[in-house]
Amino acid sequence: MLRLRGSLVQPGDSFAVDISHALVGLGSFALVLVALIVFVDNGLPFPFLPGDSLVFAGAIIAAAIGVHWGVVAGVAGVAAIVGGEVGFALGRRYGRRLFRPDARVLKQRHLVETERFFARWGSSAIVLARFVPIVRTYVAPAAGMSAMSRGAFTRWNIISGVMWAGVLGLAGFLLGSIPWVATNIEWIMLGIVVITIAPVAVMAVVGSRARSHPSGS
Repeated sequence: MLRLRGSLVQPGDSFAVDISHALVGLGSFALVLVALIVFVDNGLPFPFLPGDSLVFAGAIIAAAIGVHWGVVAGVAGVAAIVGGEVGFALGRRYGRRLFRPDARVLKQRHLVETERFFARWGSSAIVLARFVPIVRTYVAPAAGMSAMSRGAFTRWNIISGVMWAGVLGLAGFLLGSIPWVATNIEWIMLGIVVITIAPVAVMAVVGSRARSHPSGS
């Protein structure tokens, strides 16, 4: 029997409990998994990993693995910041050589979309991008390729990393006490993915229509 934030959950009750049961089974090593996925998701061009939903789920099952939810958020925050710094360094050192139109992962179109996002929002794009899958992965390399200084990027990288991990961790902690949430973590994770990826889908549709119907044609 699995206990999550005061509610009792039978591992066989539903498919939705599988992720929480797996994380609890890892014990403290669940923090290593969270850190690894968050690190890649927040700086290495490898879209896309479920960083948002994993931090949320980790905060929910924190008590079951013997840690405070703040530890999960802290680990995620540090991993996100380090990932961003590595992504910035890769962008500054290797630039566009990392991206090719025919690439399976490092697709040039993802970089172009991120650069547009970055050009529109400036430094605040680093904060906003944390909450947008795919864009989050590419914004650090894009910043490295831009004229932004390392100091300015690091400042916003730290602010956004703390905000991102803190919001998701606190949400998991508060909502995890609701029995329905505790027993339907995978559905909640799916919902987070859908909600956070919606802006990317909208941007892609708008961009596609703009290319198909250029003004004045």
